[in-house]
Amino acid sequence: MRDERLGCAGILLAAVGAVAAVLAWAPRARVSVHGGFEGMHRDLSVLYVDLPLIAAGGALVPLTAWLLTLRVLRRPWLAAAIAAGALALGVWGLLSWWTPYERPEFTG
Repeated sequence: MRDERLGCAGILLAAVGAVAAVLAWAPRARVSVHGGFEGMHRDLSVLYVDLPLIAAGGALVPLTAWLLTLRVLRRPWLAAAIAAGALALGVWGLLSWWTPYERPEFTG
């Protein structure tokens, strides 16, 4: 019974991580999807390249931290806290590193 609960907690943690990462990423990707002024900067590759990578990273980073901490310390609540910290650091790293490419405005 305990193993099933821990497995469900891991799946829930991965889902929460993926959703949190995508929600943090979406405002920056809006320029590439909408295209900015008159759609000049539209780049839909953020939807089929960046979006799956962001979701996978958001799911795998806290899940990996949770599994490693759970295996070493065997304390589920401490493992959940460390996984939440890993997710927060991952989202912070994503927001400080990733910025979609924006071509310069045409000024002619």
